[in-house]
Amino acid sequence: MAEYPTLLQTSLVATALKVLLWPAYRSTDFEVHRNWLALTHSLPLREWYHEKTSQWTLDYPPYFAYFEYTLSQLGRFADENMLHVSNLGYDSWNTIFFQRATVIVTEAVLIYALYLFIQSSPAASKKQSHAAAASILLSPGLLIIDHLHFQYNGFLYGILILSIVLARKKSGLLASGFVFAALLCLKHIYLYLAPAYFVYLLRGYCLGPRSIFDIRFGNCVKLGLGIGAVFALAFGPFVYYGQMEQVFSRLFPFSRGLCHAYWAPNVWALYSFCDRVLIYGKIATMKVPLKDGADLRLTAAPYLKLAIDRDAVNSVTRGLVGDTSFAVLPNISPRMTFILTLAAQIVSHPLKNAPRQQKLKPNIQTHQPALIKLFFTPTWHNFVSTLTLCGYASFLFGWHVHEKAILLVIIPFSLLALTDRRYLGAFRPLAVSGHVSLFPLLFTAMEGPIKVAYTVTWLVIVLLAFDWLAPASPQPRVFLLDRFALLYIAVAIPLMVYCSLVHQLVFGARYEFLPLMFVSTYSAIGVVGSWLGFLVVFFTS
Repeated sequence: MAEYPTLLQTSLVATALKVLLWPAYRSTDFEVHRNWLALTHSLPLREWYHEKTSQWTLDYPPYFAYFEYTLSQLGRFADENMLHVSNLGYDSWNTIFFQRATVIVTEAVLIYALYLFIQSSPAASKKQSHAAAASILLSPGLLIIDHLHFQYNGFLYGILILSIVLARKKSGLLASGFVFAALLCLKHIYLYLAPAYFVYLLRGYCLGPRSIFDIRFGNCVKLGLGIGAVFALAFGPFVYYGQMEQVFSRLFPFSRGLCHAYWAPNVWALYSFCDRVLIYGKIATMKVPLKDGADLRLTAAPYLKLAIDRDAVNSVTRGLVGDTSFAVLPNISPRMTFILTLAAQIVSHPLKNAPRQQKLKPNIQTHQPALIKLFFTPTWHNFVSTLTLCGYASFLFGWHVHEKAILLVIIPFSLLALTDRRYLGAFRPLAVSGHVSLFPLLFTAMEGPIKVAYTVTWLVIVLLAFDWLAPASPQPRVFLLDRFALLYIAVAIPLMVYCSLVHQLVFGARYEFLPLMFVSTYSAIGVVGSWLGFLVVFFTS
């Protein structure tokens, strides 16, 4: 129990800082959630997924709508005017304080889940577990996204961690499945993690430990009925009203385009950057004959009018949500992103340095996709590792990925980073790139120094503490990965100086997407490098 007061004290200090930030910048997500409070409070349930007075229509699963309805019952005591659907953009001080307070209060779920994580850890790794828990609780990502930008990720990731911790013991597998099913009905982005849960629960709960042909029918029925009940409570009313097609059209709006308004740091950010480079490469080499027989190298403007669709040129840098098309490289369809995401989740990696007898007689330990490795070796460590790989795959290759979704990788990886020094080598570039990529979310003068100072402080303390606490690996470390991480972190400093100060001094308000492109591309290199490093460590362990 010694760890609990320390975690509680940490949370109290963090809460004090978050309360001080209540008057600070808030994004359109603040109005999104105010509108959801209003429509769930003012309208009958059958109209929730049809209401469109505001452009910020309800696009989360039903449990989150029920969550907003519950908050709205309390919100009427703070300011009833915020619960009118027609009051678009309403932001009285009482409204601000109420919504900010709900984020902090619901974050208690995260604190409780982290407490259980520490308590369930082996005695020999208590220090490491507490450090990992503190790093998540004090995460700059949660501070920026939830307590400034405005969302409820602390609450949602608390439920995810609770489900992961419950899965640590055989006796908690059934409850873990129920909790994760409830999480899916709160926010459907966690569907990307479902393959790891499916394999782990199938192998650990539905099948016997000695043979995969030993089917535990009783457990299968309990798990199936329980998860079915969770989904029935969420979607049942909308099935009754015949609205499932409308609900799913809100949950999966593929018309939003491949890239978000600001590129999430993934493979498609690098793809978009390459498209930008190729456009100007074509401009530099394109020539048109003049009447006197001379040639003239085209400038950008006439070339774009003659040879390239201007809408395609502007579509990925206009800062708007919508269809994404590329000027030079082939366009990407939702189906392609789904196939690539699935392939990345089941990617295999042969061990080149396997012993001779294993090379001559391959087995599942020398060449196996991540999900197959989890199926044949259903340990909790492999489960969390596979969850992390699923998070990587969805973030790197998914359709219309938000930069905020990087937490889907960082948080489960944080639970592993201190289990082996080789994992820490892959975690460092992710910690830097993932949090730096969130900086463009806060672009006002007051919040700029806050985000930089807090993130840099967190990175220095966490990475130094992790380096001190991480146990030595019984296997050789990856030399290139360590050197990549060091070089990558060093580049972050001049990049932030340029994007925060130099660009504005040199160009003023012109080329405003240029620093965004630099941050996104830099961060994408770090996330991809971290993913490759994680693959090497996972498949050689």
